[in-house]
Order: sequence, then structure tokens, then C-alpha cells
Amino acid sequence: MENRNRKQPVIAALSGGVDSAVSALRLCEQGLPVEGLFMKNWEEDDGTEYCTAQEDLADAQAVCAVLGIPLHVANFSTEYWDNVFEHFLAEYRAGRTPNPDVLCNREIKFKTLLDFAVELGATEIATGHYARLRHVDGTVQLLRGADPGKDQTYFLHAVPAQQLARARFPIGDMQKTDVRTLARKAGFPVHDKKDSTGLCFIGERRFSDFLARYVDRTPGPICAEDGREVGEHGGLAFYTIGQRQGLGIGGRQDSAGSAWYVTGKDIERNTLRVVQGGDHPALFRSELRCTDLNWITPPTEPVLHCTAKIRYRQEDARCTVRLTESGSCDVRFEEPQRAVAPGQFAVFYAGEVCLGGGVIAATGPEALTS
Repeated sequence: MENRNRKQPVIAALSGGVDSAVSALRLCEQGLPVEGLFMKNWEEDDGTEYCTAQEDLADAQAVCAVLGIPLHVANFSTEYWDNVFEHFLAEYRAGRTPNPDVLCNREIKFKTLLDFAVELGATEIATGHYARLRHVDGTVQLLRGADPGKDQTYFLHAVPAQQLARARFPIGDMQKTDVRTLARKAGFPVHDKKDSTGLCFIGERRFSDFLARYVDRTPGPICAEDGREVGEHGGLAFYTIGQRQGLGIGGRQDSAGSAWYVTGKDIERNTLRVVQGGDHPALFRSELRCTDLNWITPPTEPVLHCTAKIRYRQEDARCTVRLTESGSCDVRFEEPQRAVAPGQFAVFYAGEVCLGGGVIAATGPEALTS
């Protein structure tokens, strides 16, 4: 009954997908006053099948109609361009591989959206992320989602703790199959809607085609580890560490069946470095340096023994993290990690708790301080 007497609404971010729909449903089932919010983060409409904003809005409206709750619509495209997309482009032009979904959570979903929710009279927001929160002695901990195949704490690690404290993740304790079952029983038309893939503003289109609209293609040499030129690349921004497909040098082999893989980029010489063989030592790193750290659960000692992920779909890797006086950290893995890409994020865990993480700034022994 306490929830039913509550006047301040919880603003549920509705994307038009099944996860956010069931999140709003579970809030309503708890007796909370709920209002939906549909965000438009990408202004461009190029008339292709990739632009689904209108379809997603219609799906969000249908969900709100079933639940009997109001739906607000907000356009955050300017904030997205300024705080996420410009950084995304700058990183690619610098030869790094960014992850805009991490920045979208930090800058838009848990900052701009939260500010907008406050204007609507709310103090909390809710999203359809597969993650959980635990409040302990005035602090908040970010926990992995109950469904290990859907856990999204990797993408949430950069959100400041004070913003997470004002959030709810209603489906964090659910399995994806149960989410769809609940959506079907509720009569949501999105119960069998396909999960969105790809980057948040690109959709299903080819990434290289999209990037080429904003980043110049400047061809240059592809060089093997001995310095031999083995081909020509189409712009360093269009390749990432560990990449095999799309190099255009498959027929230039020194040994039968050995594919080429990207190991690095020389920005000054506009050169792409490659090696042959997926297990080549040059593809592995045991050390990296992280900057732009965000600790949700701050370490209590300067040396931390934990696990880390250097990409979303990766098993936890045991490592030692040493905090530096400059505010960065040096990470050393027990086992070498394959295809560590500067610009991506290293995210740290202690069991089910996501401690935080930072941007991979450099890799290899030379990345660490003495």
C-alpha cells in the first residue's frame, strides 16, 4: 500500500522493445506510479529500412496503452551528438576502437534522461537492462544480471554511483525467456520482437558504410611484422585489432592456410600492421593501462586482485590492478588476452559485483609504469 500512496512517478525508459516493456510492467505490478519515456537519440532519417524510430515509438505507445500509463517523448539527439557521437568519431580518427553504448548509458540514459525525469517530477528512472542493484549502508553496488547470457553490467560500468542509486532495473533478476513469456501473457505486441543489434545509432546497416559518411578514407600500406608491404588498407579507422575479414590480402601467404590478422596501427605512417595466424604472439597482451576510470565500488587498497573483461562477450580473466598516482591504473593478466583494442573498455569484477572500469589507453609491457 505504501507504493500506491506514492505521488512521485518512476519514469520508465521505453525503447519499443520487449525488455523495457516488461520493466514497466513489473513496476506497475509493484503498485508504483509509472510513466513511460521514449527517447529519440538520432536525428537523421535517411529514408532507409534502418531508421526504425517511428516503428519503435509506435511499439512504445502500444505498450503504454496496455498498461494504461502516459508516454512522454523526448528528443535528445543534440545531446547525443555532442556528448557521444563526436567522441565516437574522434576516437576512430585517432585509430582507436570506441564503444558508444557505454557513453550512451553514462551521458544520455543516466544523465540527460535522469535530468528530464526530474523535470517531470520523478526521482527515479527505470530501464530494461539486465543488471541488478544492491544498496548497502548508503552506497550502491552494481551486480551482474541473473541471466549470464544477457548481463549488461559491462555497458553500465561508467555510470556514476550516485546516478545508479536513482535507477531501477526491474528485469535484472529474470531470464530472457521469462521476460518474453511475461510479455506475451501481458498482451504486449512486442513479446516476440527481435532484439536490436549493432551500435545504438547505426542499427542493422553495414558499419563501414556508415562510418565512411563521417570519417575520410585515406589508403595506406599494410605491412607484415618484418616490414614487407603485403597490401593496401582503405583507411585505418575502418580496422580494429584482431580483425581478419576484409583485409583484401588473403591470397598473399607465406604458409598454406594462414590468414592475416590486424595487430596494430601506425597513425604517423598511416600503416596497418598484420601477422599470419590467429594464435600469433603479437595478437596477445598481458598488460594494459586504463584511464578515465569510474569506480562504482572503489578499491580500498592500491593493489586489487580481481577479474576483468576487455570486451562484452568475454569470459572473466583474472588480473592484478595497480592504481597510479595520476588516477589511471595498470592491469596485468594472469593469462595473455587476445586482441586488446585501445579505445575499448576494461571492466573489473569481484564475483557478482561490477566494481567499475576505464578506457584501454595502451597495451603491452611499455604501457605500465615502473
